[in-house]
Amino acid sequence: MKRRPMKTNTKNFSRELRALTQLRDRQIDTSDIPELTDWSKAVVGKFYRPLKEPVTIRLDADIVAQLKAEGPGYQTRINALLRQSMTRDLKDGRNMGRAGNYAHRQRASSSASSRKRKSTKR
Repeated sequence: MKRRPMKTNTKNFSRELRALTQLRDRQIDTSDIPELTDWSKAVVGKFYRPLKEPVTIRLDADIVAQLKAEGPGYQTRINALLRQSMTRDLKDGRNMGRAGNYAHRQRASSSASSRKRKSTKR
């Protein structure tokens, strides 16, 4: 179930916001808010939600069936599995070589094709 955004449209909301923006920091009473000194249970990125990009991907039918059998959210599970694999590869340094080789091949093939174009223009 998707979460709905918090409702902020109260009758006095705009007026309250204007009044708050007029206050200086020293005028704001924070005595009822306890000071946070223990950050040991803090979670980095807990509320970060990366942008999603719709893509078309072809997967084996048995993989899709297994992921769908686990219940709703199979696309989210696919994303999590891919992210887990990617971060593991990055930590191990395995992805670095492949990306470098791919980039090198791309540069080599583009320079070769540009040489071909130049030679045909003569």
